[in-house]
Amino acid sequence: MSAVHPSSDFLLGGIASMGATVFTNPLEVIKTRIQLQGELAARGTYVEPYRGILQSLITVAKHDGIAGLQKGLVPATCFQFVLNAFRLGIYNMAVEAGWTKSSNGKESFARNLFWGATGGVAGAVLSSPFFMIKTHLQSQAAKAIAVGHQHKHTGMSHAFAEIYRAHGFSGLYRGVLVTIPRAILGSGGQLATFGVTKDMIRRHLEIQNPLWVSLLAGMLAGTVMAMTITPPDVIATRLFNQGVDEKGQGLYYRGVIDCLVKVVKAEGIYGLYKGFWATYFRIGPHATLVLMFFDQMVMYRKEYFGNTS
Repeated sequence: MSAVHPSSDFLLGGIASMGATVFTNPLEVIKTRIQLQGELAARGTYVEPYRGILQSLITVAKHDGIAGLQKGLVPATCFQFVLNAFRLGIYNMAVEAGWTKSSNGKESFARNLFWGATGGVAGAVLSSPFFMIKTHLQSQAAKAIAVGHQHKHTGMSHAFAEIYRAHGFSGLYRGVLVTIPRAILGSGGQLATFGVTKDMIRRHLEIQNPLWVSLLAGMLAGTVMAMTITPPDVIATRLFNQGVDEKGQGLYYRGVIDCLVKVVKAEGIYGLYKGFWATYFRIGPHATLVLMFFDQMVMYRKEYFGNTS
């Protein structure tokens, strides 16, 4: 049977992430709201409409309706498709080429980290407009529970049109630099952990079932990702969601460093970890599902179509 072109890795990575996003988007909505509440205010000095995962889910459903839990789903799936098409596509090509292994044949954490981060940065930069619009739509809420700047978009297409009309192409990529440290820390740490853990499970636990190997490695990788990605994710949410003036300049923050300094100064280190548990409980299942779906699809592709060429 004829070999499949390696570009299929990109398609499979995108599809895997879209499937996972449908299940985890409600937690992404909650995470975004928690990261925005009490913006640049000292802890304990502001009203907290979102005080925990379950309470937040109920609050959103009560005020915005059940559909409110899936706000921003369209740009979220688009963002995940582009991000993971490049992130997982580049990483899997490196794995199959043997570039992630050291000279002794074992998976190298550093090499996995490099290829995971490389793919992550490429995907994050290209998908940045979708991340921004996703954040805008997910932050939209009924007045009683609204936090952060409230954008007036009616949907993804309207948001693209309005931003482009007001600020041109550069407006769609406002804040793109924050996606780089987010991708390096999150994607690099996740995929490096995933690759090395899969290798260790096969070698030391003697578990050979591909589904169980992917599931166990994905769970650990998701945990690592949640720990590393939360601070840059808070900064990304703040930068993307802030209002802008007529020149397209942010009203609160001038850039990544300015945002970092202002958040720590006003909210303390705690401010950089707002939404951690929502991130943890979203990224854990999301990362596990993405990597498990991707691994299974790659396995089926090899079974039915052979190796890539």
